[in-house]
Amino acid sequence: MSLNTTHDPALRSWVDSANRPHTDFPIQNLPFGVFRRAGRGEAFRGAVAIGDQVLDLAALHALRLVRGPEADSLAACTGPALNPFMALGPQAWSSLRRRLSRLLMSDAPEAKALSAILVPQAEAEFSVPASIGDYTDFYASLHHATAVGALFRPDNPLLPNYKWMPIGYHGRASSIRVSGQEFRRPLGQIKPSGGEDPRLLPTRRLDYELEVGVFIGPGNELGTRVPIGEAERHVFGLCLLNDWSARDVQAWEYQPLGPFLAKSFATTLSPWIVTLEALAPYRTAWTRPAGDPQPLPYLDSSETRQSGAFDMELEVHIETAAMRAAGRAAHRLSRSNFRHSYWTVGQMVAHHTVNGCNLEPGDLFGSGTQSGPTPAEAGSLLELTHGGKQPVVLGEGETRTFLADGDRIILRASCEKPGYARIGFGEAAGLILPAVG
Repeated sequence: MSLNTTHDPALRSWVDSANRPHTDFPIQNLPFGVFRRAGRGEAFRGAVAIGDQVLDLAALHALRLVRGPEADSLAACTGPALNPFMALGPQAWSSLRRRLSRLLMSDAPEAKALSAILVPQAEAEFSVPASIGDYTDFYASLHHATAVGALFRPDNPLLPNYKWMPIGYHGRASSIRVSGQEFRRPLGQIKPSGGEDPRLLPTRRLDYELEVGVFIGPGNELGTRVPIGEAERHVFGLCLLNDWSARDVQAWEYQPLGPFLAKSFATTLSPWIVTLEALAPYRTAWTRPAGDPQPLPYLDSSETRQSGAFDMELEVHIETAAMRAAGRAAHRLSRSNFRHSYWTVGQMVAHHTVNGCNLEPGDLFGSGTQSGPTPAEAGSLLELTHGGKQPVVLGEGETRTFLADGDRIILRASCEKPGYARIGFGEAAGLILPAVG
């Protein structure tokens, strides 16, 4: 994706909140989602975030202010999921985004008409923005894989295949929910230490995972593969993803076939998908250490090395029940950056399809837990507490090794670069309720 007029840092919107310095959603962003006004019983439909407002795309379509090919693209955003729009491809996405940018500029003659179809985000209810047919979770952070591997295999943290290909597993799409998700502490088989038989218990080692979500646009036919040079044409955009994990359940069940019930009970997404076009200014070089195996040719290209990574700051915050009761702000647990990922988004797509596997519009990838090179940049409590051995101090006498009932985990992300507007991703927040049974 190249730079165009939508990235101009001088752009201002007639939506005043979009011009505030620290908004996630200036006119240079324009992420897509699905919403309805809370408490009205309305149908969900497509939307774009602008400042603290939601632009109702179904209402915009009804105004007939958008004509030509962009009108067809807009029509694809009027239903309860964005799959039809995702299927149209980069040219359609870019064309509609540019038209929306012009409609929202400070001098747009349509401002008065459009102001009537804005909805405050505080009054909106959001849904998962696509019908997710399939969900694949990768393991793309070398720092996370090494830290976790060292807990269980101190002499050999990384398995031999890790540096040769993006590792992943197929997760459960049915339990994916949007930010604001509340879920019960899951039960599972847990094997106590000391050789006792396993028992069915609520997990005692509930954890979060700081991940980036990747929504697929146009798919590929079964039996074909997506070359690395075309991979990003199949990516609609990025969001935040929390792949909640029951570490004690996982420890007992994951061999020989990998994660199952320890992961399938809940996954939380941010409601807004930031397009790859909006992220163009924040692309950065992707590098591989000289001493590591270099990618096989199907995973390598000059474009990947020049700009395959994203300079995207990632944060995790915790809000405990005690913090809420006392009116205290959430505590930041860690901060990392997506640019540290060992594998790129394009490499994930190319590898996923190299065997002829067919992707479809609305499919979701998780990047895997995104940890940085220092311990403070860990993307999970498993790493921050060294397997539960070193509690994290939250203040006011509170500590955590793993998550407690009533904890709310909040993921946030943003991109900043001199000479360009700051853009953000909103938040992916989830609340843990007590187990049942």
